[in-house]
Parts: sequence; C-alpha cells; structure tokens
Amino acid sequence: MSPRIQRSSSHSPRSLFAIVLILLTLSIGCASRSLADEASPVVKILVTYHSLSGNTELMAEAVVEGAKSVPNAVVVLKPVGLVTAEDLFSSDAVIVGSPVYWSNMSGEVKTFFDNWQFKFGMFPEFKMKNKVGAAFATGGQISSGKEVTMLTILAAMLGNQMIVVSGGGAFGASATTEGDSPGIDKKELADARALGRRVADVTTLISSASSK
Repeated sequence: MSPRIQRSSSHSPRSLFAIVLILLTLSIGCASRSLADEASPVVKILVTYHSLSGNTELMAEAVVEGAKSVPNAVVVLKPVGLVTAEDLFSSDAVIVGSPVYWSNMSGEVKTFFDNWQFKFGMFPEFKMKNKVGAAFATGGQISSGKEVTMLTILAAMLGNQMIVVSGGGAFGASATTEGDSPGIDKKELADARALGRRVADVTTLISSASSK
C-alpha cells in the first residue's frame, strides 16, 4: 500500500497573505468611514412656511424630506408664526416658503421677517450672518409672481448677511397650483426635495470649513 499523504493544517504563505489583505481592507474601510463621519458636522436646518390651502405645507414637507436625505442634517419644520428666536439663532440654515399673494410673499411671511429685528433683535450684530438661506413658493398661475416672491425672501436674507443658495429651480423650488396643474405634482415635489438636499449639502460644506 502506498503511504497516505498527510495534509498540513497550517496556512500556506499565499492564504496568509490573502487573510492579511482582507483584514487590512476592512481596517481601511472602517477608518475611512470614521474620518467621513468626523468630516461631516451635524447641521441644523429650519424649514418654515405659511400655508392657507395646504399647498405650501406640502412643498415644505418635501423640502424637509430632501434635507433629511443628508445623514448629518437635523431638520425642524414649523409654520412662520411658531418660529422662536432660539429656532433662528440655533439653526445653520433657514428655508422659507410662501404662497404668492399679489405677486409677493404673504403678509404672514413678511411679518416673520419683520420680527427678525422688532421681536428677535437681529441687529446690530447681524445674528444670522453666514447662515445659509433659501426659498420656495407656490402660486396659482404659471406667471403669478413666484419668482418675485422667492427673490423678496432671498433679499430679506441677504439684508441679514446670510449666504443664499438656489435649488430645484433658478431661485428656489416652486409649484403652480391651479388651472391645468392643480395641487402639487411629482415634479414639483422632486424640485422641493432637491432644494432641501442642496441646502443641507452647502450648509455641511460651510460648517466643515468653519470648523477647521
């Protein structure tokens, strides 16, 4: 009978190298995830709006959804009448939405901005300086003043030395809610989500740079 071939239970150099390579890859991956987490500070985003029919509120909820898709974003949703000074001062970004009233922001949203000084005391320190700002709007007709409404919101933010960004459109996200396009459609909701995500991304970049 021929002698049996005894197989060694020890690993060959090639198998040992493969194991070391796998462990090294896992270690690098964990370290990369850890560094990525450290490089993305938590950012707080306030989404606030006025809504009478519910259309602007639906857009606001979509904006929140988009902002929350960025893992390090903490998002607060409030109607403008319920926003406090602490909400504003503790936020890294503020996104404001309004329906179009006579080709401009609604009176409630205008009062909200007036309160920045008269109620919350923003000046003379410019307490909103370098925070990120953005706007969205809803209007009944295609050419009903949505762009003007968003621009007046952004102008109020610029007056407070905020950093304004767009998303979902040239000046922000908007929706047409009457005529051939009643309510808020899927494309308009997607634009609102895109606005929220862009604000969260830009706010993260600014917060990361500021922390270095």
